[in-house]
Amino acid sequence: MRLRAVLSAAFLAAGAALAAATPASAIANGLDVPPGAYPFAAKLSMPTFTLPDGSTITPGCSGSLIAPQWIITSGHCFVNADNEPVSGPVPYPTSVLLGTTVDRPGKGTRRNVTEVLQSGVNDVALAKLDAPVTGIAPLKVSTSAPFVGQPVTLAGWGSLTDVAPKPSRKLQQGVMRVVSTTATTAHVVGLAPQQNTSACNYDSGAPYFVGFGKAARLVSVESNGPSCPHSQPETTARADLLADWITAHTQ
Repeated sequence: MRLRAVLSAAFLAAGAALAAATPASAIANGLDVPPGAYPFAAKLSMPTFTLPDGSTITPGCSGSLIAPQWIITSGHCFVNADNEPVSGPVPYPTSVLLGTTVDRPGKGTRRNVTEVLQSGVNDVALAKLDAPVTGIAPLKVSTSAPFVGQPVTLAGWGSLTDVAPKPSRKLQQGVMRVVSTTATTAHVVGLAPQQNTSACNYDSGAPYFVGFGKAARLVSVESNGPSCPHSQPETTARADLLADWITAHTQ
């Protein structure tokens, strides 16, 4: 299994904490999201850094607007130099893009992260924005536990493949199916457009949700899984367990 925000041991050893949030990608074997759909889907970007060997990394994650001034994403998107999840001031510059299906200048709403809160229950963090987002309805959290057989939609900004992965310029989607659950996680496999539709690099924190428009509800958050594309179970962090915690910190 691999975290969907790939870590660079060499960069961490060099003492640069922000290498830790390196990518989970656009969805493998997914579909482009139509313009105007899923405006709550968020793209989290960090600066590009040069490693000691001369190569570069561009950390990034996905997420979703959960309140006017808060994004929900994976906890492992924000770690220190020891690869430990951190709460408090954002550990490295992180920008957020919302309200668009294409990452181009002039498109969507852009904000910066100022503060991070780790759930302490599973691989989930809340990221506070430097200003509230208006004109985009936040994704509401499901208070019902995920169940085996439940279809869920995944929307993320990850890569299409693990081969030379890079963040996507287009928001991607796929339909997944819950195949098992634990006290804190839900495991999903691809359903459509293909059975090996799966999360990939830079998809860490991407939402799995049910319903559409105002009826949409967050079921879980992307955490980790095998190299993509794949048809094996992907691990996601349940959101229903965190509904009260999210409300307490974002209202």
